[in-house]
Amino acid sequence: MATEGIEGFVVHTRNYGATASFWASLGFKNVFETDHGSGTWEHPAGGPFVFIQEQHDTELHWTPILKVADSSSFAPERPMTFEESFHPEHWGVMAAVIVDPDGRRVGLQAPLPEGVVAPDADQHHGEKYGPH
Repeated sequence: MATEGIEGFVVHTRNYGATASFWASLGFKNVFETDHGSGTWEHPAGGPFVFIQEQHDTELHWTPILKVADSSSFAPERPMTFEESFHPEHWGVMAAVIVDPDGRRVGLQAPLPEGVVAPDADQHHGEKYGPH
């Protein structure tokens, strides 16, 4: 199997608070919040998560995130165009980005293989957002 379906969505926004309130009004609950305008929201009934990410310097978009069981054996039926190859991310997964025939981004996430260490999240956030 190439994927295990949609695991979540990344939603870019100009206003994290307003977008978080929108999803909360639809029944989603905040399960993880950063201190830099992003967080994960899940619905109590299940289904894909929504990761809201405030962006001011890029075009806003939605990106579906597909679950992959094993990044080393990911083998879709047709060749894929990879914008980013599988790599360890600071939230503890292997992540990649492919593009569909129209150029839209589709994220992939797989568990970290044994022996692969994710980058330190605190160090990553310090480098990206500066000290608190």
